[in-house]
Amino acid sequence: MPELPKAYEPKDVEAKWYPIWEKAGVFKASSPAPAGKKTFTIVMPPPNITGSLHMGHALTSTIEDLMTRWHRMKGDNTLWLPGSDHAGIATQMVVERELKKEGTSRHQIGRAKFLERTWQWKEKYGSRIEEQIKVLGSSCDWSRDNFTMSPKLNRAVREVFVRLHEEGLIYRDERLINWCPSCLTALSDLEVEHGEPKKGSLWHLRYPVKGKPGRFLVVATTRPETMLGDTAVAVNSTDPRYKDLHGATIELPFTGREIPVIIDDVLVDPKFGTGAVKVTPAHDFNDFATGKRHKLPMISIFDANAKVKLPGSHFDGLDRFKARKALLQAFEDKGLLEKIEDHTLSIATCDRCETVVEPMLSPQWYVKTKPLAEPAWEAVRSGQTKIIPDFWTKTYEHWMTNIQDWCISRQLWWGHQIPAYYCSKCDPHVKVDGAEVRIATGASPTVAREKPAQCGKCGSAEMVQDPDVLDTWFSSGLWPFSTLGWPDQTDDLKTFYPNSVMETAGDIIFFWVARMMMFGIHFMGKPPFHTIYLHSLVRDEHGQKMSKTKGNVVDPLDVVYGVGKEDLGRVSKAMQKAFPDGVPAFGSDALRFTLTAQSMAGRDIKLSFEQMSGYKAFCNKIWNASRFAFMNLEDYTPGAFGAERALHAEATLADKWIRVRLSRVVARVNMLLEEYNFSEVALAIYHFVWNEFCDWYLELAKAAFREGATPGMKRSAQDTLVYVLDQSLRLLHPIMPFITEEIWQTLPRNKGSEAFLALAAYPEAKEPAAAREEEVVALLIDAITAIRNIRGENQLAPSKSFAAEVHADKAILDVLQAHTAQIDRLANVTVTLKTAGSPKPPQAAVSMVNKIEGVVSLVGLIDWSKERERIGRDITKLEAELDRVTKKLANAAFTDKAPADVVAKEREKADEMAVQLKKLQTALAQIPSA
Repeated sequence: MPELPKAYEPKDVEAKWYPIWEKAGVFKASSPAPAGKKTFTIVMPPPNITGSLHMGHALTSTIEDLMTRWHRMKGDNTLWLPGSDHAGIATQMVVERELKKEGTSRHQIGRAKFLERTWQWKEKYGSRIEEQIKVLGSSCDWSRDNFTMSPKLNRAVREVFVRLHEEGLIYRDERLINWCPSCLTALSDLEVEHGEPKKGSLWHLRYPVKGKPGRFLVVATTRPETMLGDTAVAVNSTDPRYKDLHGATIELPFTGREIPVIIDDVLVDPKFGTGAVKVTPAHDFNDFATGKRHKLPMISIFDANAKVKLPGSHFDGLDRFKARKALLQAFEDKGLLEKIEDHTLSIATCDRCETVVEPMLSPQWYVKTKPLAEPAWEAVRSGQTKIIPDFWTKTYEHWMTNIQDWCISRQLWWGHQIPAYYCSKCDPHVKVDGAEVRIATGASPTVAREKPAQCGKCGSAEMVQDPDVLDTWFSSGLWPFSTLGWPDQTDDLKTFYPNSVMETAGDIIFFWVARMMMFGIHFMGKPPFHTIYLHSLVRDEHGQKMSKTKGNVVDPLDVVYGVGKEDLGRVSKAMQKAFPDGVPAFGSDALRFTLTAQSMAGRDIKLSFEQMSGYKAFCNKIWNASRFAFMNLEDYTPGAFGAERALHAEATLADKWIRVRLSRVVARVNMLLEEYNFSEVALAIYHFVWNEFCDWYLELAKAAFREGATPGMKRSAQDTLVYVLDQSLRLLHPIMPFITEEIWQTLPRNKGSEAFLALAAYPEAKEPAAAREEEVVALLIDAITAIRNIRGENQLAPSKSFAAEVHADKAILDVLQAHTAQIDRLANVTVTLKTAGSPKPPQAAVSMVNKIEGVVSLVGLIDWSKERERIGRDITKLEAELDRVTKKLANAAFTDKAPADVVAKEREKADEMAVQLKKLQTALAQIPSA
């Protein structure tokens, strides 16, 4: 008969199966779809080629693979399409760092050689994360692997750009943009982080009023360095303090310029600061709008590196923050610094490098988003596309109905270069300096799919391409259809668009999901998916966000493979603390189950090593249960594989019961999967497999393999064992693919049956009618549990047999009467059934489980003097620990500074210890006197 190794070793099982599945083409989808088959499509959120696997990827892969494997087992034509993102800023920074180590730079080697180096880097390192994703069992169709910078996708990007430009939905304009002086590129609003408010200063500066000696207009500002670019001072028309200054002129210090006092009730709140606002249109978004309203000059005072660029000025060449110090000193020296106030403000930073963002005036390319956003919101509002969890719908609506035009150009070299071309001969706004191309405001672009052979105006062949590239999210926004061959009408596009589900993190609903909805509807005429499932964040066990700074990052591969004690120095402090002797190898299946079991829509996951250990134990439980089954299948002839064999005439109560329970869990799991309730799916399967199948059925079924059992009983038990184990493995496979495939392949099987569990039919829901067997076994379990509780509470050894009583109503006793032998065997007692209310024996220990009371006389079973000593020791130990925790909770230094969840956990611990102490004290009081 088949055998499994004695111990379950995840590394041996998990390393084995992925290459076998891939080689056999298990994950490949068909286009066109086979006749009569439904299609299920999901596209992988493309990870950055610079990235390495983190818990967010692990969660994404787990949930998407669960859905994919389930649909594949349902018989659907299933495509999980993988790919990776070129990650414009991140990848360029990596390659630039390499060049710096070599003593050169991208500008020194030029654009062509830099792109060549970047492609070389991508070929060498870009597939790392995809190989790591395979470790988790992700069943993607790798024959359709995509990359956002591939020639196929580049063609789609150019096509979209040209069409949108022809429709007037893409345009070039000089506006104020978010600029990162470190990454040296424009940023969209979504790429800017607005951190927690921090303490700062509000400087009050005196501006001399022309023609009024000794009169100053005082402005309050958080950015004094930008005063070099002021072109007005604004006041509110209702402010009586400045009535006489309407239309006055200010002598702007240190610039030699004069600027007007203007009236603007939109910009100025008389109650804030001094009620007079300096206006710097080229370096502040509100001021930019004010400048437009009043047609003010817009003076850019910083270069791309955020250094002052005012030739002849004392501050020229200074970094913006050094310029701030120098200017404040100059104001103070001239007696023009009136005062400094504390002020709390939020500082905008680049989400890539955390550099403070600088608003800059710059010509950029934009997408006119409102015409695209309206149908994208309507698709959700009308129910064509559903967002799970539902609370994200309001967030999506707010974003789509208040959307601003999207700045899509980036001042990078790595990315999709904008398909706009300029004549360097006849366009005065175009400057070419060797390989460097500069396009100023006012240039006339020719937007085309391919580079024009000559200028349409002068006939010159000296055409140059716009040096900017597109925002990475532009190409990612086309992902649901560009990956399928669009703009060509391929079989893949016809078969797999619209996709079925988009599963991703909620924090990129604006970056990515909204843009896929806009582009998908605009270019394909249909929403790209019918369901958007947004998962939450994976946090540490205390609910804190994982970060290197906090030292609580958990690398999924460390959890899967384990880390030896000698290598603990490379893992986070949190993991070192949890596993001082080395991180055990939990395996991918245990990690996947842990993430699934906590994946409740809308609730962040607290990654618990304790839970992970519990689910590793679950793997061991399944393994050992399978070994027990195989040891009892000698002379067994398998039936149709996976098909439910009819119950044998001598089927036991246990056989009938477990089949009914299986039918119920199959129905429940299928319903929960349809509802995307993945945590409940995992918990329902866990409860059935661990509690009902392993803990109860296997114990009850042992009677069929003992001496005295009839051949029919044995055959029925074998049929049931194989069938229920087979169905349980099928239920579990989408969550735990490796261990289930390994065990399933070992099951007795007929020739010509299904080749892989990954392709086997998923159990179908067949909700049975209420079964008498469920009621009977439930009563049997309650009776055995009641007696086992007494054994455990009184520390009676499992091997020690003794007399016990079961007290219950007559109707219950009539049911149990036929099963006292099972109670005796599984509780290791000699049981007597008595009606409820019967007198109890001396020194009786009692346990009530539902409607059944277990009763055991402890006379002769316990040495009361030793028991008194034991309980006394436990009380002393518990009192000391409770006193320690109580003092800790009374210490304000702890309760005020520790994270709220840590304090709550200590309070919970104190409450539990108080309850346990009371139980011990009661038990001590009930010990009979000598």
